[in-house]
Amino acid sequence: MTIRVLLADDQALLRSAFKVLVDSEPDMEVVGEASDGAQAVRLARSERADVVLMDIRMPGTDGLAATRQISADPALAHVRVVMLTTFEVDEYVVQSLRAGASGFLGKGAEPDELLGAIRIAAAGEALLSPVATKGLIAKFLAQGEGPDGEAPVHGERLNALTTREREVLVQVAGGHSNDEIAERLEVSPLTVKTHVNRAMAKLGARDRAQLVVIAYESGLVRPRVE
Repeated sequence: MTIRVLLADDQALLRSAFKVLVDSEPDMEVVGEASDGAQAVRLARSERADVVLMDIRMPGTDGLAATRQISADPALAHVRVVMLTTFEVDEYVVQSLRAGASGFLGKGAEPDELLGAIRIAAAGEALLSPVATKGLIAKFLAQGEGPDGEAPVHGERLNALTTREREVLVQVAGGHSNDEIAERLEVSPLTVKTHVNRAMAKLGARDRAQLVVIAYESGLVRPRVE
């Protein structure tokens, strides 16, 4: 299946460069370009996009607001948003994850990284780099209150999970793949996938990225002191 990609950035030159790169791949195609968040939401609906590469800072409706709208629309439940940032360590990244983004990528990423990010997001995986997982998320989400003033998710939210589901959630928050988690817990990858899906359903998580957010906000996972 071809991955349908929507580009949302107010810089036309950057969109053109991304379009050339994406359209050069046999398994993906650009189905639309947006210069602001409102247009991105409209095109996500009309063009049946699978993945939106969304710039955080755009005039008018910015990437954060657009991501919230996409995440809140049941008709767009299949759409995955990858936020594009100038600086990887940015408090807006945390807000984008809370808004429902599947992950983020720095604009200075290599072409292979960008293409890989699209494929990872389309597969429903969380796109969280080591810098984000160890630094940014720990810094902001593990605090008593997030940068946007939101109160943290209480630990009681995790009571619905089984012991094994909690163990898997900790591993997911560490950025580990299903295969890696299976090896660590000595179970099959299919079993891990089942636990991940059940945890997502019980916690109302859109994807693995949301599981990471919940793991930190609930206090289940805390940052390491370097």
